[in-house]
Amino acid sequence: MVQLLGCDFSSSPTLRKPIVVAWGHLRGSVVVLERLEALSSLSTFEQWLALPQAWVGGFDLPFGLPRALVQELGWPQTWEACIRHYAGLGRDDIRATLAAFCHARPVGGKFAHRACDIPAGSSPSMKWVNPPVAFMLHAGVPRLLDAGVALPGLHPHGATDAGSVQKVALEAYPGLLARELLGRRSYKSDDRAKQTPERLIARKDLVTGLETGKTRLGLRLKLTHSQRDALVDDASGDSLDAVLCLMQAAWGQQRHAQGDAWYGLPPDLDPLEGWILSA
Repeated sequence: MVQLLGCDFSSSPTLRKPIVVAWGHLRGSVVVLERLEALSSLSTFEQWLALPQAWVGGFDLPFGLPRALVQELGWPQTWEACIRHYAGLGRDDIRATLAAFCHARPVGGKFAHRACDIPAGSSPSMKWVNPPVAFMLHAGVPRLLDAGVALPGLHPHGATDAGSVQKVALEAYPGLLARELLGRRSYKSDDRAKQTPERLIARKDLVTGLETGKTRLGLRLKLTHSQRDALVDDASGDSLDAVLCLMQAAWGQQRHAQGDAWYGLPPDLDPLEGWILSA
């Protein structure tokens, strides 16, 4: 049985707003949620990555930058070299560099986009506010790389030490599945004043949609009563987002079990930008 996980990532995790990991496994076309785990710091995340456990995971953070941005800035145009360069920058440097890039571009086209952004409906990976996905990439991807994790299509081999366990990370995006089930209805907020009955109802509908298999993935989510209550009660949506990533990881693993070495990612993906699962 392949161990699966979905990770709702944060570039600045805390006890109050941790990184959330949803663990599970695939049984036929059913994704069984096993447990939720909270990681309250980036150092804890690093320690967690180093544990000798094999898994296939969907991670809610961008794995690459837009090619147009990288070319314009004159950064390395191979993925690992680009990530290493990016990891060497401080957040203030990143913010200033990306802001200057946007300032020089015309209104309506300030941000560069990856090829997967439009089909996925995702924010550009160079965006540093609302949400700060540029900092999520900066905090997360180099740590995946340093931990010897394989990233199909970008860094496919992962750890090469004899006896090392295989860890496979795939870029996931919970908004892709959430919009499929809810349209533009909001289901979460970190602001207590915005944690409304309407968002509570949306979370219930989202969980029901996953349990009944109403997404493009063709998979159903299996929950206990207490797990269902926990997902619905988490008004931040972090637990649900981790589970949505788990569902995408399960879809990728299903493709892999059918002979797809890239876990459902398109074979012609841009090897600098990467791609979002099931987009």
